[in-house]
Amino acid sequence: MSTEERTNPAARLGFQPGQVVQEIGYDDDTDLELREAIEEITGQDLVNEDYDDVADAVLLWFREDDGDLTDALVDAVGMLEDGGVIWLLVPKTGRDGYIEPGEVAEAAQTAGLSQAKSISAAKDWSGARLVAPAR
Repeated sequence: MSTEERTNPAARLGFQPGQVVQEIGYDDDTDLELREAIEEITGQDLVNEDYDDVADAVLLWFREDDGDLTDALVDAVGMLEDGGVIWLLVPKTGRDGYIEPGEVAEAAQTAGLSQAKSISAAKDWSGARLVAPAR
């Protein structure tokens, strides 16, 4: 693991310079340090839900009360460039809005995604790297 990967959480998540990252589910509980780290490594601002082109990656903040996770994932897939990745960020165990890992896995599978890895993405957030099959 490089020094950058240890110090910049966005590097650990695999973000690259020049990538367009679309953010969905931003709220006052999202991790600002992670957001800033992603913008620093990609060299550009995160784009919001209104962005009307495809993105290289989608950053989806999702909490238990945010509605149907499968629907949110299906919508996110539609915003991705071929080969793009969705980082699903859910509150860690014991935090408000926590979602069971089994529920995440089931929603991802139903949306046609495969879960590549899970990590601790930020202080209060777990991240699941979800990949869409090649079209």
